[in-house]
Amino acid sequence: MSELISEVNWIAVVVGTVLAYVLGAAWYSTKMFGTKWAEGVGVELSDDMKLPVAAMSMQFVATFCLAWVIGIMATTHALYTAILICVVVVTMIAANGMFAQKSCYAIATERGFIASMSFIMIVCQGVLRIN
Repeated sequence: MSELISEVNWIAVVVGTVLAYVLGAAWYSTKMFGTKWAEGVGVELSDDMKLPVAAMSMQFVATFCLAWVIGIMATTHALYTAILICVVVVTMIAANGMFAQKSCYAIATERGFIASMSFIMIVCQGVLRIN
């Protein structure tokens, strides 16, 4: 149980979480991929829409958990395991999108986001390494 908290670089976990979450805000904005993604999933974006607080909260928790898992993998020098976990998540996102009959663009957008946020988290663990 101690491997879940004692050796984890919490600074890298928090920074990775925040950077990945901010990336999500940009990624799904109308200036990047948001408009065409929304069409592909059947969601309507507008400037006056209410923020989906529950979904955003759940996304933050999931982002933190992924950063934490990557942080645990970093403590055991299991980079390939962390990458495999990220590949599994990206693949499951794609399968879910296919079952939901999302457009190929929407699926690629979601996969690209998860891959990008995973990359950010792994880089944070390397750059913010505590010796």
